[in-house]
Amino acid sequence: MKGIEYTGLQQVDGPIIVAQRTPDSFYDEIVYVRDKTGEKKTGRIIDLNDKTAVVQVFGGTTGLDLDSTTVEFLDKPMELRVGRGLLGRIFNGLGEPIDGYPDIVSSTKINVNGMPINPYARVYPRDFIQTGISTIDGMNTLIRGQKLPIFSGNGLPHNRLAAQIIRQAKILSSDEEFVMVFAGMGIKYDVAQFFKNTFEESGVLSNVVMFESLADAPSIERIITPRCALTAAEYLAFECNMHVLVVMTDMTNYCEALREISTTRGEVPGRKGYPGYLYSNLAELYERAGKIQGSTGSITQIPILTMPNDDISHPIPDLTGYITEGQIVLDREMSQKGLYPPVAGLPSLSRLMKDGIGKGMTREDHAAVSSQLFASYSKVKTIRNLAAIIGEEELSDLDKLYLKFGDEMEARFFSQGEYEDRSIDETLDLGWRILGILPRDELYRISDELIEKFMPKQPEEGASA
Repeated sequence: MKGIEYTGLQQVDGPIIVAQRTPDSFYDEIVYVRDKTGEKKTGRIIDLNDKTAVVQVFGGTTGLDLDSTTVEFLDKPMELRVGRGLLGRIFNGLGEPIDGYPDIVSSTKINVNGMPINPYARVYPRDFIQTGISTIDGMNTLIRGQKLPIFSGNGLPHNRLAAQIIRQAKILSSDEEFVMVFAGMGIKYDVAQFFKNTFEESGVLSNVVMFESLADAPSIERIITPRCALTAAEYLAFECNMHVLVVMTDMTNYCEALREISTTRGEVPGRKGYPGYLYSNLAELYERAGKIQGSTGSITQIPILTMPNDDISHPIPDLTGYITEGQIVLDREMSQKGLYPPVAGLPSLSRLMKDGIGKGMTREDHAAVSSQLFASYSKVKTIRNLAAIIGEEELSDLDKLYLKFGDEMEARFFSQGEYEDRSIDETLDLGWRILGILPRDELYRISDELIEKFMPKQPEEGASA
């Protein structure tokens, strides 16, 4: 019977307790755990068998003993109170206010685990989002409803880049502004403060919902944080018809918490000790993005993950790349050169870009310019490797032009100010000016018609007709 407290535990192991179950207990059910002093902790059921329930306790199990601890089964999953009052508020990883104000005034509560979306109800993403950042807008375009992660590394400016996207993102085909949902998992206090200050200074804090699970909070809390954030985003998008941009950092900390729980439960480990269900668990989060029929709102996700040892083949970025629609990869070598943002030109990719650009959406030359920039920059990498072997003076005149093109592209197209907001027209015009360094017959991915229409009449120095 629900509402009755059952006394006694069978096992306490780290953040996990094992207690006698009730006949109608279910996965993800919320329980209250009280120690002998009456202090209440919240937990959720993560495993069941015929006689026992395995409960993951938020806040740790310090002070719990086998004989006097009581467990109350609540017969409901974890829920988040939602309403328009979410905007402008700051919550902890469990959805509890930490900004000094009371709970929002609303009678609506939603299961944080989300509801499955019928694939047939999904609307294909096509609306171009202008971030004001040339490397993204020009070559790895973000589309409304897309999930486009940032693959970074320790010490790289992924937080600055995410903050710039949040400040500058706009949908050209709509006058409606984005609202932001920020989820921080295992982040340091200074990172949380950086985002809060950024929101305040740019005047968007009133349109932001923040969920923070700081580094000193129990690691188990990180499992719930993105679920609370995405529940808030789903309400704002699909019930309030808002355009929602969700930034989640750091997904690596989330996966480490998953590994910790898996190890505590004695599960058979997969690659590098992560649980075998890491893929499906990440997919549960990433697939809570997109557009659905019957609502004009949308959820666009930008998950941030720091690749351990900058290894893009590590299980976390590897599996994330399979689920999401591309990736923005930050390059340590470019960062060490002082380039910002240090977005790697070749590994970065947006799989939905082709459906959100072109005439009527961005500009008719967008696809051709992007393709030519990719192709030419790829050749630059090959020529640089050759120059490292035979010396730059031994290169042909054409190869030297390519080297100049590569230097200009990095210095002018890839690099821009942290508060510099470029329109898509400015980005494409800049691409044309840099392509003007190369001979015209090297622009084999652009039609003569587009070259005549968009190529500057006075090409860059060093170009030949």
